[in-house]
Amino acid sequence: MTASTLQRPQSSGTDDAAQLKPKRRITGGGLLHAYTWLIIGWLIVPIAVMIAFGFNDTPGRYNQTWDGFTFKWYGRLFEYSDLTSALITSLVIAVVSALLAGALGTGIGYALGRYRFTGSGSLNLIMFATMSSPELIMGASLLSLFVSAGAGLGPVTITIAHVMFSISFVAVVVRARVMTLDRSIEEAASDLGATGWVTFWKVTFPIILPAVFSGVLLAFALSIDDFIVTAFTAGTTKTFPLWIWGATRVGIPPQVNVMGTLIFAIGVLGAVIANIRSSRQGKRA
Repeated sequence: MTASTLQRPQSSGTDDAAQLKPKRRITGGGLLHAYTWLIIGWLIVPIAVMIAFGFNDTPGRYNQTWDGFTFKWYGRLFEYSDLTSALITSLVIAVVSALLAGALGTGIGYALGRYRFTGSGSLNLIMFATMSSPELIMGASLLSLFVSAGAGLGPVTITIAHVMFSISFVAVVVRARVMTLDRSIEEAASDLGATGWVTFWKVTFPIILPAVFSGVLLAFALSIDDFIVTAFTAGTTKTFPLWIWGATRVGIPPQVNVMGTLIFAIGVLGAVIANIRSSRQGKRA
């Protein structure tokens, strides 16, 4: 065997580092993260367009071309009296229906999460059927109910309809929180002499309050942007979504985007406050 065959080729330090450096591979976690951000971006695009065109310096009615940046539409927010009236109507209906649905849904959610009683299974089925049923069916059935009862269509019938389909969403949120509630805290209050009513208001309700608040916010959001059920039960009343639908034939003014931006900002602020409150309560616990 010759000397040349015994000699091994000398490898450079760069080649050794390249061999030792682990190769980057696309893992399932990386794909999941990319997919998540892709969906988030897809959801944010329409909101971003709405916010951007609230600053569009269009000469007249809203159009799809960018004509410059301006803040003037925020100063002329209430230029269209019928649009302002529709927005106020939607806000009043949304607040009233959210409070009523919050009160009624909290009771239902607490009962379903805490107790087992005759008919609880049927109530669960009805509640989830209400959430999953098409709005077209619900709107048509409510219209038949109101017409059969001789009730005049207007803000009252809209509010009743919104409460009816919002209760289930509030109840589901509260029920989920009640089922994870530590019963030992309530038992400690009872051992200290607190009655059931005092225990609920002093111990239980503060703990489930973030869930109640989340349910009320959800009911508010469902109410203010509802179109199908509202169209069936509104009569001659114009809400914010109904006004926008009617204005599409002649052009939507930029004030619609400004109002939508403000409503979205208020919703985000409420969600942030709810998360901060929940985090602080969790740290205290």
